[in-house]
Amino acid sequence: MRQQRMKLLDVHGLLSDEAARRLQADGPNELPSAKPRSVLAIALEVIREPMFLLLLAGGGIYLILGDLQEALLLLGFVFVIIGITLHQERKTENSLRALQNLSSPRARVIRDGEERRIAGRDVVRGDMVLVAEGDRIPADGIVLSSTNLTVDESLLTGESMPVRKSDWEGQAGQQRPGGDDEPFVYSGTLVVQGQALLEIRCIGIHTEIGKIGRSLQTLEPEKTRLQRQTGYLVRTMAIAGGILSVLVALTYGLMRSDWLHGILAGVALAMSLLPEEFPVVLTIFLALGAWRISRQRVLARRMHAVEILGSATVLCVDKTGTLTLNQMTVGALNVENQLVTTSTVDLATLPNAFHLLVEYSILASQRDPFDPMERALHQYGSEALVNTEHLHQDWTLVQQYPLSKDLLAMSHVWCSPGGHEYVIAAKGAPESIADLCHFTAAQRQALSAQIARMADQGLRVIGVAHAAFTDTEQLPGQQHDFTFRFLGLIGLIDPIRPSVPAAIRECTAAGIRVVMITGDYPATARNIAKQIELPHPDQVITGDELAALDQTELQERIRTVNVFARVVPEQKLRLVQALKANGEVVAMTGDGVNDAPALKAADIGVAMGGRGTDVAREAAGLVVLDDDFSSIVAAVRLGRRIFDNLRKAMAYIFAVHIPIAGLSLIPVLLGWPLILMPIHIVLMELVIDPACSTVFEAEPEEANTMTRPPRAAAESVFNGPTVVWSLVQGGCLLLASLMMFVISRLLTHDDTVARTMAFTTLLVGNVALILTNLSWTRSLPSTLRLPNPPLWWVLGGVALFIGSMLYIPFLQILLRFSHLTTPMLALAVVIGLIGVLWFEVVKWIRGMRLIRSSQL
Repeated sequence: MRQQRMKLLDVHGLLSDEAARRLQADGPNELPSAKPRSVLAIALEVIREPMFLLLLAGGGIYLILGDLQEALLLLGFVFVIIGITLHQERKTENSLRALQNLSSPRARVIRDGEERRIAGRDVVRGDMVLVAEGDRIPADGIVLSSTNLTVDESLLTGESMPVRKSDWEGQAGQQRPGGDDEPFVYSGTLVVQGQALLEIRCIGIHTEIGKIGRSLQTLEPEKTRLQRQTGYLVRTMAIAGGILSVLVALTYGLMRSDWLHGILAGVALAMSLLPEEFPVVLTIFLALGAWRISRQRVLARRMHAVEILGSATVLCVDKTGTLTLNQMTVGALNVENQLVTTSTVDLATLPNAFHLLVEYSILASQRDPFDPMERALHQYGSEALVNTEHLHQDWTLVQQYPLSKDLLAMSHVWCSPGGHEYVIAAKGAPESIADLCHFTAAQRQALSAQIARMADQGLRVIGVAHAAFTDTEQLPGQQHDFTFRFLGLIGLIDPIRPSVPAAIRECTAAGIRVVMITGDYPATARNIAKQIELPHPDQVITGDELAALDQTELQERIRTVNVFARVVPEQKLRLVQALKANGEVVAMTGDGVNDAPALKAADIGVAMGGRGTDVAREAAGLVVLDDDFSSIVAAVRLGRRIFDNLRKAMAYIFAVHIPIAGLSLIPVLLGWPLILMPIHIVLMELVIDPACSTVFEAEPEEANTMTRPPRAAAESVFNGPTVVWSLVQGGCLLLASLMMFVISRLLTHDDTVARTMAFTTLLVGNVALILTNLSWTRSLPSTLRLPNPPLWWVLGGVALFIGSMLYIPFLQILLRFSHLTTPMLALAVVIGLIGVLWFEVVKWIRGMRLIRSSQL
């Protein structure tokens, strides 16, 4: 230890001026991240919306006509729309900033011959960096000098076991992460044992992490199917609405020689036909869904990811840290070919024959270890050997013999208080421990069989031995000079998360196939697959086998194989792309930098927020904050519910626009007085928008949400039956409203009364459309019994609005309505309800047919 320290002190490091020059030339040692949109950018996006422009046009025309009240009312809605959009955007961005840990790690560097602590982002090429247990390596480099250095590179490789590092001896080039006894270290990896002096060779985007970051920039996220479907529908209806609006304006102007009111009629028709609610509701609906899913400890970085997850057919799962806890535990003990597993043997009843094995495994470890394997040994021993003579807190560590390339074993020499005899404990690779114990060929063969037996259970196997030394003058120079006795084998395992098997079963019931993709060994992957009850766990494809397959062969093999082992990052990306080529909707989970390209290429990437890296979170659409695999299943459930409710909401929007457009168009064609003006359409939006963004979103899930297969990838939110029922519902409500207008006009000869009756019927029918479309399987009484607080707010608001517009004189004048008598109001309510609630009879008939078919 003293020799190592003296060697470090001889290093002078960079001069401060040179370090500053390199920092200026190369930039900081960090990866670029996505920046949130500014308030101005969001506001400009809102301003470009067609409905915004139509509101401005309508307000401008009313100003020209001298109707200041109508103009101000329409223009006031402009600021309401901007305010709602800004609130949703800023809320999402704030959540993301709260998730990310923006603090730069610190680094110990030698500059101007002195040791200094600087921010990791200020490390430059050529810096001499000191690292010890618990430190994050700030950039890629080489090991100039080290003592017993082991590094956890699971961030890059997905393998949970640390790798040994050796000193640089002039090797050229940079090897890939994951190999033992290499002198290369990588940014973001964790030192779990030992200490070292490093020379930094690459920083920022030029590191191994940075290479993955650059590959992410070449993968452009695709628009979701729902986005494309909604965009196509909006464009089609907008074009048709624009053409009809121009024709209405020309027809009105030519027939009545009133061009301003003709333009106003055209604007009203455009507002009634423009399905601006579709993109707005899609955004707000998914934003509210993202908020709801965040209560399940899942953050939606991209709101559309929630909907896609509900349609996923394949879930690609990274093993380490996702299916497993990413922490080592003792799984089995083997003494003289007697194997016991810790899951079947109680700690309090561990046989005495195993006490020495556990005792010396602890003595061969650091007293306060950082290495996950040594921590597992300490934790197990502190419980299994409590109240025995096998724990030695008062012993003194005299000397350490570290691992080397030639001997993968380490030994600790201990002395008891007042003792004159040294106790030596050794642990390491079983073959190296056998070498220390001078095993015969027959003993080695028997040991190999025991190791294979444990490895088949997915265990990482180490051997333990002990020796004694009585010469107090001088300890030998190497471990081989001791006379060791073999004690046994210890198997360590990264245990699965307890909730994973149940989550896998739920995914299977929902028709979602789970595929495990890992960088670990096939035996370990196979064992984990069996523990989590993955179908066909014995069918495994390794990375080497995968590399030999062409694209066609891979697409065929991947249809049935669920376990992929020893896979490198590029192959993970290739697997995701092959699944997508087979028509699958792919969700990919992961937590390491090595998962980032696959996360971004998948239809939906799901990153782990606790152990996950910033790069993985940046690439993913969803972030599981508690790293719990069962949270993903909850997200799938919510995703399906969100799509179901979104389909209902959009069907309702489509249906309610039919009577609005009809009441705007038909009077112009027939020479009647205008029934709906822009202000009336905006008031209808006050009911339509909250109904879509809150009432439908809050509706509980259908009973078969997680027992039906995923919907077809090409299935549109507007399928044939949905469009037909929307047309019929909207057409019936249009007929009811027109009927009220015609009858009222004939009986009262008052256009204002007729307009009021028609609008009241339309408003009541709108409420009926909401109620009957909340569920397409449950009856209306059953729906009303389920918890949905926003529904009652909307119903109360509509009732208050009807009372205010009919019986407050100021609002009557402003809205151009008339006072209605109680019988007239009752008639409008009844006709509005009858025009829609016939759909309840249809639902009852369909339900009876399903019951009969299930009984056959």
